[in-house]
Amino acid sequence: MTKYKSDFLRVLDERGFIHQISDPEGLDAKALAGPITGYVGYDATATSIHIGNLITVTMLYWLQETGHKAISLMGGGTSMVGDPSFRDDQRKLLTVEQIQTNIDSIQKVYANILNYGGSNPAIMVNNADWLLKLNYVEFLRDVGRHFSVNRMLGFDSVKLRLDRDQSLSFLEFNYMIMQGYDFVELNRRYGTVLQMGGSDQWGNIINGVDLSHRMGGPQLYALTTPLLTKSSGEKMGKSASGAVWLNGDLFSPYDFWQYFRNTEDADVERFLKVFTRLPLSEIARLAALGGSELNEAKKVLATEVTAIVHGRDAAIQAASTAAATFETGSLDLSLPTATLSHADLSNGIGILAALVLAGLAGSNGEARRHVQSGAVRVNDALIDDDKLSLGDNALLPEGVVKLSIGKKRHALIKPV
Repeated sequence: MTKYKSDFLRVLDERGFIHQISDPEGLDAKALAGPITGYVGYDATATSIHIGNLITVTMLYWLQETGHKAISLMGGGTSMVGDPSFRDDQRKLLTVEQIQTNIDSIQKVYANILNYGGSNPAIMVNNADWLLKLNYVEFLRDVGRHFSVNRMLGFDSVKLRLDRDQSLSFLEFNYMIMQGYDFVELNRRYGTVLQMGGSDQWGNIINGVDLSHRMGGPQLYALTTPLLTKSSGEKMGKSASGAVWLNGDLFSPYDFWQYFRNTEDADVERFLKVFTRLPLSEIARLAALGGSELNEAKKVLATEVTAIVHGRDAAIQAASTAAATFETGSLDLSLPTATLSHADLSNGIGILAALVLAGLAGSNGEARRHVQSGAVRVNDALIDDDKLSLGDNALLPEGVVKLSIGKKRHALIKPV
């Protein structure tokens, strides 16, 4: 294993973040010599980023924590094109207004994870500031001429699309040029020398390193982290109800806590290193727990990650709700709650529609399969009729209906 001298790379290495570095010795020496500036780019294609992005945001956290300058780059310009990497089809084109709405929403998550104040503040930048002002012909002459189409066609992200006989539009083909130019522009404006991202972004990041060299700029560096998968081989980031978003309005703090509480045994130590800020000595102690005691380590993992993303109060509340629900069997009114009108409940709502409304199923078909498999309970009573209608008589004394799928997923429906 490479022995890094700089605190930044040593921390990333010890916690399992490093997959590839374009010039490990050069970057290590530069980070050891003094503060460097690095960034991660995020396209605003949704109102939230997801759990996979939390890994790269955490890399920015450790960059800042070890005395360097962190930049979170919002893709206000690149989001108008969309990254084609490893996709079978073109992303839906968004308007400027939609992109700005998404950026405004995503910024709230970053503010919980990075420190944008203090003596060494992180910086949030939008690449629309320069990309939307470019003169196309000048851009082709000054930047586009440095890109080899032959080389670009060789990137895995492009080859996969073409090998599947899927169309790759000229619009999308420009994305990697725009991302490479971002790196050069950030170096000019902020002295940025490092771009980080997931391993699937290696080709795009290396384009920026090469572009700087071809345009007579300074040496830039690329660093990627492994795409995190569970020990079972399943890609991380999906829950039974869909993507694990970091915005609480899309994926509640309670569901977020539960997602990490249900971590597989073999993943506990790795996830503690990657997702929490606990000292490695404490992580080693928790990982050494065996049998049922390992569940305590999972609770610590869930609480610490939830505290980072949603705040300590939300994490404590989620842990308390889970304890009340699973350990005492009582009804906790802070469970995820969906609402409907008193009239709609009085008229009756089908069990399938209720499960979808509560976020426990993504579709009526999925809800029906849960009922047929004997996994659904209403107010803790097993349900085997997928045509059941819930009305006012289903209300508990607390004025809610409790829905459950299995032993670990619960939600409430409340008439308003």
